[in-house]
Amino acid sequence: MTHAPADHPSLPREKIGVLLANLGTPDNTDYWSMRRYLGEFLSDKRVIDTPSWKWQPILQLIILTKRPFSSGAAYRSIWNHERDESPLMTITKDQSTAIAAAMKARYGDAVMVDFSMRYGNPSTQSKVREMVAAGCTKILFVPLYPQYAGATSGTANDAFFRALMQEKWQPAARTIAPYFDHPDYIDALAESVERTYSTAASRPEILVVSYHGMPIRYRTEGDPYYCQCRKTTRLLQARLGWDDTEITSTFQSVFGPEEWLKPYTVKEVARLAREDGKKHIAVIAPAFAADCIETLEEINEEIRESFEEAGGQDFTYIPCLNDDPAHIAALSTVIQENLQGWID
Repeated sequence: MTHAPADHPSLPREKIGVLLANLGTPDNTDYWSMRRYLGEFLSDKRVIDTPSWKWQPILQLIILTKRPFSSGAAYRSIWNHERDESPLMTITKDQSTAIAAAMKARYGDAVMVDFSMRYGNPSTQSKVREMVAAGCTKILFVPLYPQYAGATSGTANDAFFRALMQEKWQPAARTIAPYFDHPDYIDALAESVERTYSTAASRPEILVVSYHGMPIRYRTEGDPYYCQCRKTTRLLQARLGWDDTEITSTFQSVFGPEEWLKPYTVKEVARLAREDGKKHIAVIAPAFAADCIETLEEINEEIRESFEEAGGQDFTYIPCLNDDPAHIAALSTVIQENLQGWID
């Protein structure tokens, strides 16, 4: 600003923003907090693409009347009462802090790291605004989804682009590509499996790699998620050096009457116990960068119960990578690769 006229508005020192993004979380577990969160989530056309005239009456009059009670109970069973927030919020904060430390060690004060949520708080728009106000003339947007899906990475990017539309002076912007096949990510997954297996009282007979599901129709319409999930499993299997009998892919969290990607995790774990006689299985969820309601409640409670009720005895849940140092290192590498040309 050396040559700026005296009346020119003061501007902060230029820097680069790295904005992490996760799905989101309700602010609390009460009815209205859950209703606001579910209403925003289930109104997203990337998530439910049924025409609004047909879907909104069902959502507003039926689903949002009943579901906040059951979802609130599910969240209460996993809530971080010490910090009064969901585990997803706790873990995403910790990931952001760890990645910020890694970026500072490499780039000093030239890079600013923060996080946002697609649904709920902190919103993507609020964090883009903060970054621009802090002097970020370039922003790298990092959806925390290894595999791309329109209902995850796609809608997160949508929110980022909409936030940019509100800025008088738009920063240059980049989004990262899916990192489902990045060697560092696969290594981090494999290390988490090896660590769990090495400390287990007995070796699990099979590893169930459970991914969040989606309607089969989305796949036929061009969404690459299914193929990227299957490749993640293949690469993990190769890295572990296992044969086909030791690992399998499944899909969870089925919602609505439409046919979803199969096999369904909740049914497959029961079949493994009932038909294949598996007494000890392990389950991992590589599509989630942080433990959340779908892992801590659905996998570790509902899916566990399905396995045990079918005759299974030992159920080992392998936590998400969360803020594990290998995961932070992998994400930091992905970020550094995507910052090339902006800062070296």
